[in-house]
Amino acid sequence: MQRSGPLHTLLAGLALALIMLSLNATTEPPAADARGGAPPSPAAPTSAPPVPASPPAPDPSRTATTTAPRPDADYAGRTGDGAAGVAIALREDGKAVAYVCDGRAKEAWLRGDVGDDGGMRLTGDRGALLEGTLEGGRVTGEVRLTGLEQPFTARRAVKPSGLYRAAASVRGARVVGGWIVLPNGKQVGIVSRDGEPSAAPAIDPATGAVTVDGAQLTARPIP
Repeated sequence: MQRSGPLHTLLAGLALALIMLSLNATTEPPAADARGGAPPSPAAPTSAPPVPASPPAPDPSRTATTTAPRPDADYAGRTGDGAAGVAIALREDGKAVAYVCDGRAKEAWLRGDVGDDGGMRLTGDRGALLEGTLEGGRVTGEVRLTGLEQPFTARRAVKPSGLYRAAASVRGARVVGGWIVLPNGKQVGIVSRDGEPSAAPAIDPATGAVTVDGAQLTARPIP
């Protein structure tokens, strides 16, 4: 029993050394890389992807469309109640001439400008007024004159349809005639003698020829 004492002491010392080595291995910091630099730091968290920019707003000047007046074009039609004809002649310079008549006693010549958007406000004698808009090959709006206030629609007229006028002196009287030739060939017109209106005789649309009080006149398209 006395001989085993040194052996026990040696074994105890070896066990203690093994425990110390194990502790050193678990607590030793990570070694530097081969180039002597500091050990790599943990990777930084990946940042969120950039938010894509919103698409630019559409340019109204590119998306919006306007209907510009068609130059050198006539439009002819009737009021909403069918009682009167309406004709409008548009010109290249943005001017317009219109004629409204019921073929018996009510009539008015109107003039004014046409906007780039097709809007128009034409005025005539005794407060006559035509307000309309050109869009889609027709003019729609409202006309007002003494004893007449109605909406109207006038569609693009193809010759011989359109607006005609004649003026002359016949037997000492000042004669002025206006005619609307509708797209279906029907005519609405008034001849005034010294300001007194009456139904107009029909014109020959091909030539504009018309006989008034025995005199041969020529009704011409509004220039």
